[in-house]
Amino acid sequence: MYTFKRYGDYGGGYIPESLYTPVTELIDLWKEVKKSKAFWEEYIKILTTYVGRPTPLTEAKRLSHFLGGARVFLKREDLLHTGAHKINNTIGQCLLAKLLKKTRVIAETGAGQHGLATATACAYLGLDCEIYMGAQDVKRQEPNVKKIKLLGAKVRSVNAGSSTLKEAVNEAMRDWSKNYDHTHYCIGSALGPDPYPEMVAHFHTVIGEETKEQANEIFGKNPDKIIACIGGGSNAIGIFRPFIEDEEVELIGVEAGGKSLKSGEHAARFYAKKKGVLHGFYSYLLQDDNGQIANTHSISAGLDYPAVGPEHADLFDKKRVKYVSASDEKVLYAFSMLTKLEGIIPALESAHALAYLFEERQNFKPSENIVVNLSGRGDKDLPELFMTNKELFEDVDE
Repeated sequence: MYTFKRYGDYGGGYIPESLYTPVTELIDLWKEVKKSKAFWEEYIKILTTYVGRPTPLTEAKRLSHFLGGARVFLKREDLLHTGAHKINNTIGQCLLAKLLKKTRVIAETGAGQHGLATATACAYLGLDCEIYMGAQDVKRQEPNVKKIKLLGAKVRSVNAGSSTLKEAVNEAMRDWSKNYDHTHYCIGSALGPDPYPEMVAHFHTVIGEETKEQANEIFGKNPDKIIACIGGGSNAIGIFRPFIEDEEVELIGVEAGGKSLKSGEHAARFYAKKKGVLHGFYSYLLQDDNGQIANTHSISAGLDYPAVGPEHADLFDKKRVKYVSASDEKVLYAFSMLTKLEGIIPALESAHALAYLFEERQNFKPSENIVVNLSGRGDKDLPELFMTNKELFEDVDE
């Protein structure tokens, strides 16, 4: 019998019998891979020569001046191949798929960045690929859908329920349970049954390790604050992990506040503070009064998910990380301001972390060094924004 890893009360392996074999097979491999020097040498080589690591820590001088003096630095995951942090994980998991002798990889995606990163890793490593995506997200993330298809992967549009990320995960898990003999499921965030939360976090810890080294090179100490957006929580846990024991560093995760904090109009799991099981793990979970999974909303498809990774749930209970939310309106403002002040177009997901800067600007000290994890770039969001928020483009010639 397997004992599935937990983070405090959270995590575990709440899986049907049909998934027991592939999940435990992956647990066994992960235990071996963690000790494999050859695996990690190959992984780091690919991140360095193909993905584009290390990413720079860019000082945002004009943004810092606008905010009132605290030095703001951006961890530039947007500069990675495919445009976001997601490829750190997909390269790692696709290497695992090869070790498992699986020829096909499936994945879910919301914003399309994980789907794009999975399709890219599969093309690079010679694996067949299929991506499950909610029908609503297929429409609002069309640029990434086209890229995924161009890479030779298939996109499966999911029309059930709210047609967003939750439904895409449901369909991917059904596929995996039927086809695990030749298929690996590449989960895109630090959630799901053990070993996924630990595995995904481990692949992304490179973000925080680089940040710690770069911060000490640039200003001689750890950052005072680190801010990251949080959907499932992969980019956030990746940058937070190397600093968790450094109590002097304030860690801040920003959820999707959506249209409002009424049920069904946001994806702020820590605001509701309800707990439950979804997609194989126990964590904070948005639910209605009858205990059913509540609808979610976010301007950013990548944060539009009703649960949060179990390690984040534990960090919330321990009060080690401060979790807040940002509304769609404030996110759009932050998105626009970074673009105009620094010439960097952030992903709408990343703009949630930036929104915290503008919200809390009066509380920052000139002596502080603040790092924002810029988890992705916003090219993917521009067509949808042009349709729904044309005021952002008023001074742009059509």
